Amino acid sequence: MDCLFCKIVNREIPADIVFEDDEVLAFNDINPQAPTHQLIVPKQHIATLNDLEESDLALVGRLTYTAAKLARQQGFADDGYRVVMNCNDHGGQTVYHIHMHLMGGRRFTWPAG
Repeated sequence: MDCLFCKIVNREIPADIVFEDDEVLAFNDINPQAPTHQLIVPKQHIATLNDLEESDLALVGRLTYTAAKLARQQGFADDGYRVVMNCNDHGGQTVYHIHMHLMGGRRFTWPAG
């Protein structure tokens, strides 16, 4: 498979890994949009949110739980943080392996920034 995140999961491409368990890997984004910007990916390849099945509900919950856990561990949970998942081209998805962006360490505004 020619998936960037699968290659990171399989250690074919290096990454600055901040968390790993049996189902999830989290690493620092190489183009951070905040003082802390990490990507949380399932080890299982799922291309887009549209490809999720009911059997994947626990896995998506694990991504969300991992984001909250990392925010607490890194000390910005109480101030707040942003969690984003993009889907397909118009949604801004550039790597077709579902992933969650965890961003913290600064105030965010809506809709931009």
